[in-house]
Amino acid sequence: MEKSPDAFRTISEVADDLDLPQHVLRFWETRFSQIKPMKRGGGRRYYRPQDIELIKGIRHMLYDQGYTIKGVQKLLRENGNQFLVAIGSGNLAAIEAIAQRKQAEAANAQPQPSRVPDEEMLVGEPKVKPSRRFFGFGKSDDDGPVQPDAGKLSRDNRALLQEALFDLLECKRLLDQVR
Repeated sequence: MEKSPDAFRTISEVADDLDLPQHVLRFWETRFSQIKPMKRGGGRRYYRPQDIELIKGIRHMLYDQGYTIKGVQKLLRENGNQFLVAIGSGNLAAIEAIAQRKQAEAANAQPQPSRVPDEEMLVGEPKVKPSRRFFGFGKSDDDGPVQPDAGKLSRDNRALLQEALFDLLECKRLLDQVR
């Protein structure tokens, strides 16, 4: 006998449906505060349908798209639960609507002076002046994102370097798992 789509599911049912080990679901509960299954006597977990949809989105971003846990946490912070629920269910119209709403909010927001968080700060200075062949895509010195003799990277270049660093760290993590 099949359960109703609105019925609560146990951790074993969710794990089987999503092809995940149960311990991974328990771990994700510690990393994503948005996953809140109902707990009954004895600590037995019951997942609501919206919890399962959120987990599907998280699973897709982590396993299929190659995001890190921090990356998915950032997506949740910036776009909300509904964004990942839409991703998990494959609802492209909802994903597009959320993205457009975020763009409209960003356009309406007043720019506020911001302090660069400590985690985005660069440590030390480069020994060699950065070449703009990569970041400027071969543009002349006048056209590049780094102004000549500026002595520091632009915000765009810093973001590109940060992204490259995260990619390299994820590659290292994957290689370490294989060894």
